[in-house]
Amino acid sequence: MEIWGVIVIFLSLGLLIFLALRGFSIIIIAPLASLFVIILTQMPLLESLQDTYMSGFVNFAKNYYLIFLFAALFGKFMEDSGAARSIAEKMLNLIGRRSKFKAMMSIVVICAILTYGGINVFVVIFAVLPIAKPLFRELNIPWHLFLVPFFFGIATFTMTMLPGTPSIQNIIPIQYFGTSTMAAPLIGVVATITVIAVNIFYMRYALRRSEKKGETYFNSKNLEKTNSPDEDPYASKKLPPFLLSLLPPAFLLITLNIFKMEVIYSLMLSVIVCLFIFWPYIDKKLQTINVGATNTVLPIVNTSADVGYGAVIAASAGFAVVSGWLTDIPGSPLISLFLATTFLAGITGSASGGLGIAMEALGETYLKLGLDPEVLHRIATIASGGFDALPHNGAVITALAVVGLTHKDGYKHIFVTAVIAPVVAAIPALIIAILFY
Repeated sequence: MEIWGVIVIFLSLGLLIFLALRGFSIIIIAPLASLFVIILTQMPLLESLQDTYMSGFVNFAKNYYLIFLFAALFGKFMEDSGAARSIAEKMLNLIGRRSKFKAMMSIVVICAILTYGGINVFVVIFAVLPIAKPLFRELNIPWHLFLVPFFFGIATFTMTMLPGTPSIQNIIPIQYFGTSTMAAPLIGVVATITVIAVNIFYMRYALRRSEKKGETYFNSKNLEKTNSPDEDPYASKKLPPFLLSLLPPAFLLITLNIFKMEVIYSLMLSVIVCLFIFWPYIDKKLQTINVGATNTVLPIVNTSADVGYGAVIAASAGFAVVSGWLTDIPGSPLISLFLATTFLAGITGSASGGLGIAMEALGETYLKLGLDPEVLHRIATIASGGFDALPHNGAVITALAVVGLTHKDGYKHIFVTAVIAPVVAAIPALIIAILFY
């Protein structure tokens, strides 16, 4: 019966991926997958749905709603004022657009700066897309290759590895370990250097391979979408100066990491700074505020739905078996923490969702082992980014839809840059953590 519980967990993951690839929302998929687990493992039906599933859902929303709200408002102000676009244009001019590789590296740096500055992933894609498409068309780069620099820049080192990043993944462990966003900087830097090296290697390889195959922008798939003229919402808009655009992200990072201010206060004040600085650059001010606020709903509900599903998994007999296997792995407990968090992120298809479940279910256990809380923070955070980017991940599905590609067209690039590369980067990070802490 215990092995059957493990099998059911993986069958439910297969169901999640199957339905996600067919376009179903995680808001529907997560309760269905939970119901699948509950029925097949003979868990109490109503109790498991109303108590276990909804407790996971509600607890995550309660703990992180305000963070999502202020982050969404911050991102919307950066988007509608043109500040995100101003930063993107400046970086593109500095790094260059003279060669295909330099152009792709420019996209990486733009995405990394914007996400490290606290700007939401979905804001980044809409800020970058209007300059990326003409750039790729001009240099005749196959459009599917856009996914390489984009996910390299948004979903690797600035999400889980770099010390000080204001990402939700770097914030979640704070309340469990009493740490800060700067936790274990050496481990984070080692992972960062590794993931950058791996992804640069892959980006060069993917570019050379496409050139050998004779691929161009104009013969790539989804030509009817990518070759059509795209209206640039910033074409006739006056953008704020580059240095002014950098002020709110810099303010957020300084208050969060130097003054060690509470995350909610840092984000709240950063929103006020945005409002004050960018007021003249925002055309429809009330609309920006309202849309920014409503932009909170889908991410928090999606992630909470994921966490609810994860809570059902964590309450199942199969999870107890898997947890036993992971905690019994010989060697450092850090390895089992990494594997457990990775497993949960993969199951839920969400870095923040998987990390939230891991911290709730296992955080106290690892803390009682006497391990350095900062090391636990950084290893768990790094572990959350990797298998979270499986095909059923919400950001993966949304990004593919926005850029006009399918899983078949471009998921292989996402898998290498956002799954394989972070997992490889975790190896030296774990070695450093085990040997020096």
